[in-house]
Amino acid sequence: MASIHDLQRIATQVRRDILRQVHAVNSGHPGGSLGCTEFLTALYFHQMRFSAAPFEMDGVNQDVFFLSNGHISPVFYSVLARSGHFPIAELATFRKINTRLQGHPTTHEGLPGVRIASGSLGQGLSVALGAALSKKLNNDTHLVYSLHGDGELQEGQIWEAAMYAAANKVDNIISTVDVNGQQIDGSTEKVLSLGNLRAKFEAFGWMVFEMNGNAMEEVIAGLENAAAHTGKGKPIVILMKTEMGMGVDFMMGTHKWHGVAPNDEQLSKALAQLPETIGDY
Repeated sequence: MASIHDLQRIATQVRRDILRQVHAVNSGHPGGSLGCTEFLTALYFHQMRFSAAPFEMDGVNQDVFFLSNGHISPVFYSVLARSGHFPIAELATFRKINTRLQGHPTTHEGLPGVRIASGSLGQGLSVALGAALSKKLNNDTHLVYSLHGDGELQEGQIWEAAMYAAANKVDNIISTVDVNGQQIDGSTEKVLSLGNLRAKFEAFGWMVFEMNGNAMEEVIAGLENAAAHTGKGKPIVILMKTEMGMGVDFMMGTHKWHGVAPNDEQLSKALAQLPETIGDY
């Protein structure tokens, strides 16, 4: 199990991977990816119990993860590669034609670590609940994790799934919402206010926790605490406060970097703020 220091070093390298991937093809979504770096690093290098190779689609006797907000694929691909799912060098093929690392994760090319295609928002929670129920039916005590964007919660299917989860006491799932307050067209408050998310999820019968998603120690503590409360008859959601573009000063706090790649000068400036720690691809 990696130490806090090691996890922070991995997270810094993952941020470099994110920036270099989207820059190379002048396409992709760096903002949300940078904001969720600590979370996915902690999840894959500390929290989840799994075997990266050989990858098995059904995830029997392993913890499994579903990325619902699939546009943040750069951070997902980086963490998958660096946790041993596929060669790190393959990150250089991001968003290139006929490669396995498409802009939004897909399953038809068989990329290890990817269990669902997640380009269309709102669907991941439904799939994760199906996996959680499957584990219950098979007496598999491992957990199911999912990640969602706060803007994604504007999709009605999320709330149908949330209602179903509580009604059926699906208590082996931990869903996390990236609450960065930004989406492609502006702030979530201006586009379509989400209101009091804690009150909403509690009204739907979920157990709710909150954490700072950009502080590694808090992410680890939050995930461990959530896992300790599984099996108590309620699904669990973590409302994770993050900063879009975290780690790069000129990308932080604005929706403008939701889906825009840095140019050469911007990449150089960003990478200067993120010293190479465990080796670029």
